[in-house]
Amino acid sequence: MPWLLLLVPLSLALRYLLHASPLVVFAAAALAVLPLAEYLRRATEALADRLGSTVGGLLNVTFGNLAELLLALFVLIGGNTAVVKSQITGSIIGNGLLGLGIAIVVGTWGREHQTFNRASAGRLSSLLILSVIALLVPALFDYTERDIIHSARTGHLDDQLSLGVSVVLILVYAANLVYTLVTHRDVFQSACKEEREAAAPRWPPGHALLVLVGATGLTAWEAELVAGALDATSRALNLSVFFLGIIVLAIIGNAAEYIAAAYFARRDRMTMVMGITVGSSIQVALFVAPALVLLSHAIGHPMNLVFTNPLELIAVAAVAFGVNAIAVDGETTWFEGVLLLAVYALLTLAFLFVRP
Repeated sequence: MPWLLLLVPLSLALRYLLHASPLVVFAAAALAVLPLAEYLRRATEALADRLGSTVGGLLNVTFGNLAELLLALFVLIGGNTAVVKSQITGSIIGNGLLGLGIAIVVGTWGREHQTFNRASAGRLSSLLILSVIALLVPALFDYTERDIIHSARTGHLDDQLSLGVSVVLILVYAANLVYTLVTHRDVFQSACKEEREAAAPRWPPGHALLVLVGATGLTAWEAELVAGALDATSRALNLSVFFLGIIVLAIIGNAAEYIAAAYFARRDRMTMVMGITVGSSIQVALFVAPALVLLSHAIGHPMNLVFTNPLELIAVAAVAFGVNAIAVDGETTWFEGVLLLAVYALLTLAFLFVRP
């Protein structure tokens, strides 16, 4: 992984010294985000271990998806709210279908099955169902109201409803933190005790803090390069900006989590794998998405939670149903991983041909 950090100066040189084509800059900057995201994750975990479970949990919420949050934020600053929405959808389905599917296949290779904590998985499954409801409500509201009142007025109401939904989702995520880190801490921490002990040694706090600050700044810089080259890359590849957001940017922002999930799955730590993959989908739906809605109004590019493309809503629902089906019995087999990957492949094909 350290050698991949060479992509950071390379991407900056391509943009500012060599004035390379937007497609080349996009590719280099997007790949440069991958090692930075991994270092952000490791630094966050190291600090979280030192600060205790409650503060550490809050830290993980803030920085756990920082790479994709910064990517989305710079795209949002450019006014591409539709791309940000597609990236939100892509992150949810990418973690819940692609990331979990790869981890299950890798983990069960040569094994009959793997097991995980059903209480933890059940909680995640319930939160995913809430996420589906939260994304359905603004879309259904927009659909029912648009034919009744003037469309401009509907847009204003969509924004107001999205702000309210965002506040509710953030409060629910805060309640989830209290539930898992305070009131029912023993249940969930004891389930993951073995996984934590098996994890790699953490960095010292000072080292972790320096890495966190440095990686955050560089990630923001690379995210700006990616956002700036997005439209030109879309034209060069003859792909919709929607597809780049829902598949390419989402995978880039979450690639480090896919690798970590596969690593722990191979070591038969499936409770941790569920927390990494499904937990990240939860974090995107209940924290990142509403945070982006609130930030969008602060920076003057208002974004709502109305997903007008039915495929996006179906995709999020597919994640909830898929995870729920796996979480019921507390065990996984390689075939379940293949099924998750197949659903992701079908959705990717559909998104490829979408021309919003």
